[in-house]
Amino acid sequence: MKAEYDLSKLKSRKNPYASKLKKPVTMRLSEDVVEYFKEMAEEAGIPYQSLINLYLRDCLIEHRKLQIKWPQLT
Repeated sequence: MKAEYDLSKLKSRKNPYASKLKKPVTMRLSEDVVEYFKEMAEEAGIPYQSLINLYLRDCLIEHRKLQIKWPQLT
């Protein structure tokens, strides 16, 4: 192995994985929602943030739409 390498002749190229990187976001979630995902993640042996990401990705792939029915005020 050489003590030094000359990298000045290398050509730069785009990172092929850059489009798959995750974007950090801040979300406010109810405590019970976080606990629910933490418990499921512990059973699955993965971090809860990864589990939430997998769940949202599944919604994206399946084109799931949330149907919100607001309670009628009297």
